[in-house]
Amino acid sequence: MNSVSDVWSNVLEQLKRDLSETTIKTWFDELSAVDIQDNVFILHCPNDFKKKYIEKLFIKNIQSSLRDIFSTDFEVRILDEEDYAAFIGKDDRPGGSMQNSEEFTFETFVVGPSNKMAYAASVAVAEHPAKNYNPLFIYGDSGLGKTHLIYAIAHVIRKREKNPKIAYVKGDDLTNELVAAIREGPGKTAEMREKYRQADLLLVDDVQFIAGKKQTQEEFFHTFNTLYESGKQIVLTSDRPPSEMTQLEDRLRTRFEWGLLVDVAPPDFETRMAIIKNKAAMLGMDLPDKITAYIAENVTANVRQLEGTINKILAYKDLLGNDTDEETVTRAIQDMLKRSNEYVPSPEVIIEYISKYYMLDESVIRGQQRIRDAVQARQIAMYLIRSMTNLSLDDIGREFGNRDHTTVLYSIDKVEKTMKKDSAFAETVKEIKTNINAKR
Repeated sequence: MNSVSDVWSNVLEQLKRDLSETTIKTWFDELSAVDIQDNVFILHCPNDFKKKYIEKLFIKNIQSSLRDIFSTDFEVRILDEEDYAAFIGKDDRPGGSMQNSEEFTFETFVVGPSNKMAYAASVAVAEHPAKNYNPLFIYGDSGLGKTHLIYAIAHVIRKREKNPKIAYVKGDDLTNELVAAIREGPGKTAEMREKYRQADLLLVDDVQFIAGKKQTQEEFFHTFNTLYESGKQIVLTSDRPPSEMTQLEDRLRTRFEWGLLVDVAPPDFETRMAIIKNKAAMLGMDLPDKITAYIAENVTANVRQLEGTINKILAYKDLLGNDTDEETVTRAIQDMLKRSNEYVPSPEVIIEYISKYYMLDESVIRGQQRIRDAVQARQIAMYLIRSMTNLSLDDIGREFGNRDHTTVLYSIDKVEKTMKKDSAFAETVKEIKTNINAKR
């Protein structure tokens, strides 16, 4: 392995055997590898809520992955902000939510026909913020380089300007942050507003997740106006254009379309070849052209899959001493291709997303409470588990406190009938289903 970050990359690949990509993206996105000391693997998580959740539910999965990689047992320790500051011996930690983003620059972004326009627009915004394309709205499927581009914009502005105020947030985290601020009182809400409305550059990743969240959209509308009128640059990414966000308020949709909309599409064969060569070189590997072409022909969906394949090949090489031949490469991509083609979200993933969408604890959705939002969220969860998985009615009932199959059937029927009568409700269900699939 080249570094502790390489080990963590391979742990994440191992975790995909047992956990869905949605679960990994939702709960592990802020985790970063810090060090390995003897048989202690040290991670850092700046989000206390996620840290506690991972410690409660996923530590054993991480330990199992480390055991598979090193054939020995590891203790896993997750540092919070205070522990991390003490560990590295200083009070100022790098990067906030954009920690470990230095590798995502324009120089490391591989340009091809499928992303040329998005790349050129991002460079123009980085060189002349708020002059031509404001907001810049980049859309496309997951794993195609949208986050890479907004990190690259921030990288350029940080290098050129002295202490720029850059605010980065993910769409779903924006909602969570607002809910937490409201609970803590007016002072915290004002503090949150100031953080975003005083920014020189606002970057919002996966902005589609604010659609349907009335209060979040209200806050973001005023934040957008404040920054735009102050001549500050706004960059947004999404898995779809504003016109396809069915639950987005019209006044926000209009503003998102004020500037420039650019899409990123899956890379063509030549671009995939270049991405593979570039990633392999960054990891110190020299892949033969024949092997590079084999990967490019078989892994076609997105950049993240290509990078995951290279990481897996490196793991085989470092841990097992395997040559980089066609057999090794075939083994590296088999599981990934199977996951891509046969994705079925687990009930946990569906309930987890719906709990975030309705801002309810999962225990409320699984439980007996009869408040309106809880009932609706529970019925939608049962409907989507039935339509998106292979679970029987009895199996679904067991996910919700051992309800019998007639209760589950009633909920499914209720959702189907309501969707036919209420177009807004039908759009809500469609939005939830689309987002669950988009986060795989």
